[in-house]
Amino acid sequence: MKSESILISGAGSGMGRLAAQKMAQAGYQVAALDINEKGLLETAEGYQNIRTFQVDVSDYDAVLAAVLETEKNLGPIKQAYSAAAIMPLGKIEDQDAEIFSRVMAINYFGVVNINKAVLPLFQSRNSGDIINFASIAGWLPTIYMAAYDASKFAVVAFTEVLYHENIDNDINIICVCPPPVKTPLLDQARGTVWPKVFDQGEHIQSEDVLNAIDTALMKRELFVFPGKRTKSIWRMRRWLPNLIWKNVHKVEGI
Repeated sequence: MKSESILISGAGSGMGRLAAQKMAQAGYQVAALDINEKGLLETAEGYQNIRTFQVDVSDYDAVLAAVLETEKNLGPIKQAYSAAAIMPLGKIEDQDAEIFSRVMAINYFGVVNINKAVLPLFQSRNSGDIINFASIAGWLPTIYMAAYDASKFAVVAFTEVLYHENIDNDINIICVCPPPVKTPLLDQARGTVWPKVFDQGEHIQSEDVLNAIDTALMKRELFVFPGKRTKSIWRMRRWLPNLIWKNVHKVEGI
């Protein structure tokens, strides 16, 4: 068993669950954080080295307590994955203001809280990996996705600043920007509004995202765009935004 630990938020399902199980199989002690207790128990089933923490990532004090307990009982944190997210979709006028607040609280402030809790520890050791999950939606706004897009744009900006503030030390800081991934997160879109543009692009597997993260860590890259077409979409958004919006309006019929 390795002496270092891995901390993962959003570990009750999807990419967070796969990352937790993958790291446990590699011999790490894993701190699995999620508000979903049932999902956490499913993640940890069969793994003696996955410790579950039922935590709302929007609560900084709860996040900090989990980080400090992990350091004390599981070993120094080597990597911190911020993967917790929600994705209820809909037109701006059709979504309550509370939804916008909740999406930002989990998707953005959840990342901030994890980062703020582990950063002093990483800086004191001059080592550690911070993996923040944004999305191609953090670069590419589209109809029905205002709340989610805004939260992921915020993650992109926050992580880029964090990277440059720590550029002279040995902390790896990664901002992951995948296209739609085949995880339960997409079910939230199906349960609200399903953008037709989702049917145009590729939906990749969680394993593809984790493999891209491993490569980015080795290369010390800031942004990672998993999937064959993702980086091309990012370039098109930068250089041909009006063309992107023309396609969105055509596809959605708005």
